Amino acid sequence: MSRLRPSFVLGYHGCDAAIADELLEGKTSLIHSEKEYDWLGPGAYFWEADPQRAREWADERAARKKGMKAAVIGAVIDLRNCLDLTVRENIALVQGAHESFVKEQEAAGLELPENLSPKGTRKKDRLLRYLDCAVIKHLHSTMDSAPAGMGVEPFDTVRGMFVEGEPIYEGCGFNINTHTQIAVRNDACIIGIFLPRDV
Repeated sequence: MSRLRPSFVLGYHGCDAAIADELLEGKTSLIHSEKEYDWLGPGAYFWEADPQRAREWADERAARKKGMKAAVIGAVIDLRNCLDLTVRENIALVQGAHESFVKEQEAAGLELPENLSPKGTRKKDRLLRYLDCAVIKHLHSTMDSAPAGMGVEPFDTVRGMFVEGEPIYEGCGFNINTHTQIAVRNDACIIGIFLPRDV
């Protein structure tokens, strides 16, 4: 992605209402997820241009977590140097990272992680992205450790589109929970945080 032209997007983050208040008041920073199954690797996660989906996620989480009150905050995000997985050249880059990761695992005598479906979900969705997360982390590690002067810049953000959920009607190619997510690795990419209306 060009560094000469900013690429601003609106992202929405579901969280606890107390955390949302602290974020809006500047008393805390966004928490970066470091789970081994995160779809886009480590980062602060946002639903791109979809406050309703962020709200649904927050409501689902609050229903499982005692004492949590669901909330949504919005953010203006400058994607900067983005590993955009909707762009052909970045797909090729991740394919290369996968090949390198496989060789590294084999040399160390380690098994490859797998993407899995949690119990009670569609097998096609494979929500636990252990392999994808490991490959993206491997790519980040490779780029982060490149010697200075090589022209290799670490990625600030990662962006991906995910087909998820049941078809919206029989025989169609659209699924009910399809969405675009952004993982922000560099907090300087978050230009501002706001409280969205009517969410």
